[in-house]
Amino acid sequence: MKTIYNFSAGPAVLPKEVLKEAQIELQNYSDSGMSVMEMSHRSKVFETILNEAKQDLRDIANIPDNYEILFIQGGASLQFSMVPMNLIKNGKADYLITGQFSKKAYEEAQLFLDAKIIASSKDSNFTTIPNVENLEIRPDADYVYLCENNTIYGTKFKDLPNTNGIPLVADVSSCFLSEPIDVSKYGLLFAGAQKNIGPSGVCVVIIRKDLIQETTFNPTPTLLKYKTYADHDSMYNTPPTFTIYMCGKVFKWIKKQGGLEVLQQRNRDKAKLLYDAIEESTLFKCPVDVNYRSIMNVPFITGNDELDTQFIKEAKAVGIENIKGHRSVGGMRASIYNAMPIDGIQALINLMKDFEERKGHPYD
Repeated sequence: MKTIYNFSAGPAVLPKEVLKEAQIELQNYSDSGMSVMEMSHRSKVFETILNEAKQDLRDIANIPDNYEILFIQGGASLQFSMVPMNLIKNGKADYLITGQFSKKAYEEAQLFLDAKIIASSKDSNFTTIPNVENLEIRPDADYVYLCENNTIYGTKFKDLPNTNGIPLVADVSSCFLSEPIDVSKYGLLFAGAQKNIGPSGVCVVIIRKDLIQETTFNPTPTLLKYKTYADHDSMYNTPPTFTIYMCGKVFKWIKKQGGLEVLQQRNRDKAKLLYDAIEESTLFKCPVDVNYRSIMNVPFITGNDELDTQFIKEAKAVGIENIKGHRSVGGMRASIYNAMPIDGIQALINLMKDFEERKGHPYD
């Protein structure tokens, strides 16, 4: 069987070790005689799965006791609505716009409160991150919102803004668990599972307990309240049981790897290998400002749409899958999450070098 390297931005590559364990346990988990997909979410067996997943995540991300871990369906996109509905007090929120997903979150927030853009990298076509040192944050804002790693554009905040005590809310979907994180800097952070956490179907929300309240936005449906999930251990209704089980498997895998410090170094090494190859190339270019490049999502182009299309086709032929860039920006994008082996990076680089030798420079 041909080796496949999946560079998809999400749903993304999962650790092979995790997939093999799930395969073994698929029909009979822990001698229960049932698959996790079949068992009741109220059973003792699943209760153990859920509790271990939460504790393992708390351990690896060093999540303080005054933060709650919630598993919520609806993906990260549902949080675009849940955040303003639940954190509203004064009816104001300040947003930093660094790509499509923060823009969507801002537009959604406008349905519920006075959302204001206080910084944007739109003028650079989202290839940079705004300066966060002197932001004009409203003193009565309910929260400040940003998307920390921009999956589509391949940028990342290297520094977080000083919000002067106003809760910082961050969409960390495509960088969560790729490196150590200081959770105490945030009031709330959330991540769609389908990058570094597990398969699609759940969003992990980490929220400071003092922010969990009866929302003043009226009416707020029961299943759109953080308090509902906190009060019922994320099981007010049937949760995505198999996805949570798989996430728990990934958390244990991260522990086995040595934790987030080990993964951070591994991810930096992988990203440097790829970025260096792009910088050395006379054909491929990375449009992102070098100061803000993501180590999870690496966009690159040839500057010629026909060559980009041909490269994507050749990549697929040799087992390099999902290298096509997002439809809004084109080109190529390599998403190199935790589970992407360095062999996959090297295979991509080898193809790039071979392609360049054959195709030359499109500007000559």
